[in-house]
Amino acid sequence: MKKWLGLLVALVLFVVLAACGPDEAKESDKGDSNTDNGETAKGEMPEKPESLTIWVNAEEKQEQAVKQITDKYTEETGIEVELVPINMLDQVEKLDVEGPNGNGPDIIFQPHDRIGDLALKGLVDPVDLSDVESEYTDIALDAVTYDGQYWGAPAVMETYALYYNKSLVDAPETMEDVMAVAEDFTDASQDKYGFLMEAANFYFVYPFFSGYGAYVFANDGSNYDISDVGLANEGAKQGGELVQSWFNNGYIPQDLTPDIMNGLFKEGKVATVLNGPWMVREYQEALGEDLGVVPLPLLDNGEHPKSFVGVKSYMLSYYSENKEWATDLMKYITNAENAMVYYAVAGEIPPRQDAIENSIIADDEIYSAFAEQTTYGEPMPNVPAMQQVWDPINNALSFISKGEPVDEVMEEAAETILNNIEASGANQ
Repeated sequence: MKKWLGLLVALVLFVVLAACGPDEAKESDKGDSNTDNGETAKGEMPEKPESLTIWVNAEEKQEQAVKQITDKYTEETGIEVELVPINMLDQVEKLDVEGPNGNGPDIIFQPHDRIGDLALKGLVDPVDLSDVESEYTDIALDAVTYDGQYWGAPAVMETYALYYNKSLVDAPETMEDVMAVAEDFTDASQDKYGFLMEAANFYFVYPFFSGYGAYVFANDGSNYDISDVGLANEGAKQGGELVQSWFNNGYIPQDLTPDIMNGLFKEGKVATVLNGPWMVREYQEALGEDLGVVPLPLLDNGEHPKSFVGVKSYMLSYYSENKEWATDLMKYITNAENAMVYYAVAGEIPPRQDAIENSIIADDEIYSAFAEQTTYGEPMPNVPAMQQVWDPINNALSFISKGEPVDEVMEEAAETILNNIEASGANQ
């Protein structure tokens, strides 16, 4: 009896093991030691690579800042860091080609509004920020979140504010103040203006729509509803009427370009200009102590204009063979100490609460105004559908600037955006 029982047990064990098969055995082994994307078990780090490669934005000051930081990383870890300067907006297409060939970087540097598209293309991997997420600002974390995961280590945040020439005007507090300055100072025959901005560029115009209740896509706090475009509601139309009045009143010329605007402001012919922090040094060189900056002035409804906030982040290439150490480097570059090194050299604001509260930024009249404006702003949507927004809405602004009916133009723009989203497949 015992003999037959032993044979029966052996037969059952043989059948069970055979049913598992080699593939299932591999999956079992994989689950014991590694995560499903090849990372080592939590808390462990693989052997150090000899080097890591970052594609940095091809801008001299930014390159200098990252070089200074990564040299320290090499001293501390022994890992060499190769910096390859490539224009930020050219990196995606290049990664798509170089990555599969094994010639891509470990880390790229990108604005957050491209995250959804990068994730869908499979060019980047999520980043584990769980041990440092409390160090970044909420708006920065929101910006790099897509599909419930973080897709970058936030390095820079930027929005726009109102520059003014102290020799011409006091700091405006409301848009009513700005319009009064525009009326008093504008003399197009002399190339003199009270207020200038790129008013046919939705990126800059958005706060004058959102401040009245317009929005790009509805957001429940976690996800965007790309079927709900809020660019033809009453708030959008009110914003459109405001923008149109600037052109109708002759405050902003039809043929204004960024170069013309910046040139006139530097010559002292413009009292106020809406622009971003990337112009600080150039404006300072021209105006010196006469340069002032304030957050965007209050609208006539008492609301702060909600500007777009952009967050640039270091992102992890899908093709990197050193993902854990690449992630470690991204966190190192954006930590409290190195964020301030980057600010000092590159002149860009780190998206960290400790940086914003740092006296170096808080006591700086110029940069503190931009930092304050980010608290009133909102991240640009980072979903792929955002790419279908820009052309229709900028075309709408062009029509509005030429006197076309605001209601009709905004409704047509919203409809075109929805049609473009459906045609592109971004609604899938």
